[in-house]
Amino acid sequence: MAKNSISGGLARSLSHEQMTMIALGSALGTGLFLGSGAAIGIAGPGVIICYAIGSLIAAIIACAAGEMAVKYPVVGGFGTMAGRYLGAFGGFITRWAYWATTVCVAGAELVAVATYLKFWWPQLPMWVGIVVFAVVIILLNAYSVKSFGLVEFFLSGIKVIAVIAFILIGLIIVFFGLPSHPAEGLSHLSENGFLPNGPSSIWLGMAAVMFSFGGVELISISAAEAKDPVRSVRSAGKATIWRLATFYVLALFVVMAIMPWSAASSTGDLSSSPFVMVFSDVGIPAAAAVINFIVLVAALSAANANVYAGTRLMHSLSHQGMAPRSLQRTNRRGSPTRSLAVSCLGILIVIVLALVTENVFLIMMSVITTFILVVWMLILVSYIRYRQKDGATSEFRLLGGVPTAILGILGLLAIVLAVFSSPDMRLPGIVALCCYAFLTLVYFAVVRRHVGTDAEAFEEAELARREG
Repeated sequence: MAKNSISGGLARSLSHEQMTMIALGSALGTGLFLGSGAAIGIAGPGVIICYAIGSLIAAIIACAAGEMAVKYPVVGGFGTMAGRYLGAFGGFITRWAYWATTVCVAGAELVAVATYLKFWWPQLPMWVGIVVFAVVIILLNAYSVKSFGLVEFFLSGIKVIAVIAFILIGLIIVFFGLPSHPAEGLSHLSENGFLPNGPSSIWLGMAAVMFSFGGVELISISAAEAKDPVRSVRSAGKATIWRLATFYVLALFVVMAIMPWSAASSTGDLSSSPFVMVFSDVGIPAAAAVINFIVLVAALSAANANVYAGTRLMHSLSHQGMAPRSLQRTNRRGSPTRSLAVSCLGILIVIVLALVTENVFLIMMSVITTFILVVWMLILVSYIRYRQKDGATSEFRLLGGVPTAILGILGLLAIVLAVFSSPDMRLPGIVALCCYAFLTLVYFAVVRRHVGTDAEAFEEAELARREG
């Protein structure tokens, strides 16, 4: 088998810079730009602590997935790892649950893109924006992983630059001021108390915050298509962790320092985004238009990254007999187009639901949160089994190893309890758990008889690691 290809014909074309941006593309999106208002409403200025804790948990997950990917850069990433260390059922649940997550996220983000377009063209039908950008994303993913990586690098780069600019301008306003705007200082952080809703608001706020970090696990999935898996995972893992922690914590610090938390906690349309309100408050011209462009790019980038992830998960499922075997075929450029088509069918269903019912977007976000929390726990449990059976790899390690992973699992369990303590998230959370029950039934009734092994994928991954 050629050095630049892997099982099933996927191509090794991604650089470590592109892998970093793929992870950022999913994790740095509407959860920060628009979704932070809900978390602020729960925790007030204490939302800064929520995002700091969220960054720590996300770092544990990314490092655990990254450590396993360095040793075994396999097709399917952490889903294949779950199959090896938790058994076939664990691999089935992990991969199908994450595939469903990516389908929901991609569909929701495309609906968001179409909504943002109406800022400039109010009369534009929603379906037009959805169809246009869905076609663009599908073509990018169908052409080659290299073209996908280049576009995602560009889109994520715009978001990164925008967040850095926001943080720098905000810090200047907070500590030094502008000619037309005096320094704000830190009075807004404590004028109504740092935790206006009590210490428990930190715990409840985590339920709204963790959705923002979905995507850190993509490093594991993209490792199978990296030119140099060991170097790429090591570099991308460290860069993603530090950038996300810095961006989220500093960005929310700026928002909380510049304006009262009660104003920033509004949720609704674009004009109520905390980021729009900060720019408007300091008198920066065309603030809404600038932020609209940024959140549009953020949503488009997240949709692009999740279509990629869902396609690779479906491709991996087909290899193990957990989905139709025909879906593992790739085109001559190494793109699994049949798996892409199935993933797009799922996205289409989500989009139709979103167009029919206005509340389905928020419902999907709650379902996605419950799905991803369970998937993250399965990643960490897989990691614990990996360390117990194989030991640590020297190239890239989770600091603290198994005890740190256990700490991450306890944190995720606490957040799951917070989800079911929230009236707005409880019912969608139950829906997600019902989906897990359905997947369990399907596995034992139908899939168990057809499950294959991951031995070939792990042999090829070990070879790629040595060559890297």
